[in-house]
Amino acid sequence: MIDNICKFLAESFSTDFASWLLGEAITLTKLEPSELSVEPIRADSVVFLESIQIILHIEFQTEPNKNIPFRMTDYQLRLYRKFPEKQIHQVVIYLSPSQSRLVYENTFNIGRLNHEFNIIRLWEQPTEIFQRYQGLLPFAVLTNNQDPEETLRQVARQIENIEDKQVQSNVAASTAIISGIALNKEIIQRLLRSEIMKESVIYQEILLEGEAKGLAKGEAKGLAKGEAKGLAKASNQIALNMLRSNIAIDLVAKFTGLTLKQVQKLQKISVKQSQTPKDSKSK
Repeated sequence: MIDNICKFLAESFSTDFASWLLGEAITLTKLEPSELSVEPIRADSVVFLESIQIILHIEFQTEPNKNIPFRMTDYQLRLYRKFPEKQIHQVVIYLSPSQSRLVYENTFNIGRLNHEFNIIRLWEQPTEIFQRYQGLLPFAVLTNNQDPEETLRQVARQIENIEDKQVQSNVAASTAIISGIALNKEIIQRLLRSEIMKESVIYQEILLEGEAKGLAKGEAKGLAKGEAKGLAKASNQIALNMLRSNIAIDLVAKFTGLTLKQVQKLQKISVKQSQTPKDSKSK
């Protein structure tokens, strides 16, 4: 869940990430990992962003991982093979505080091959940096501050002032999920308005994914209450919201677990509801 949110933020607010990590507000576009090799490296949180001159490679990690140095080196070589003319900037961002030596390892050495990459431990970063950019607000609670709850309260006020409602919704939803690393859900629910988050398509998709995993393990997590009737109702409502946001039918089916036939029926309902005001006016 957190991996998906981090990738979503980096791709949606690439200029904010460039300002933070590169020191310059460069416009970056997404580069698919599949372009680097026929045999993909398995990494849940890898993000590639590129401009004409630079490739920004970001890895988000919630826990220490001994394979990171090799993975960064492997990607560096793949990127160089594909784009030898571009500068490659690599950074691993650790989200959760850790005393492990692994969160300090930024080199890979084998024989005469030596590779170095950048590491950022969020808990050492100044909070002020993350309050300057909308795309970085969700990470502010994890930074170097004495009072995470007060930091979230400040972030919530900033989110309230975001004029673009879709951006506001996505930032609020992302903040709620990422802040869960440092704060309990009661505090998060008290400080962030749930009605704002419900408008975020990405939030609905991730909640549903977490719900499905919880059910598979026999646990009630997220929206899952263990009641078939309630789950079906929640799935239908999420599907309707996604359809109203013009999400493709096959994607709606994939994220909700509904069949294409069920989604098509809901689409007809959605269309009918959207036409009702017009019909009533004509009468």
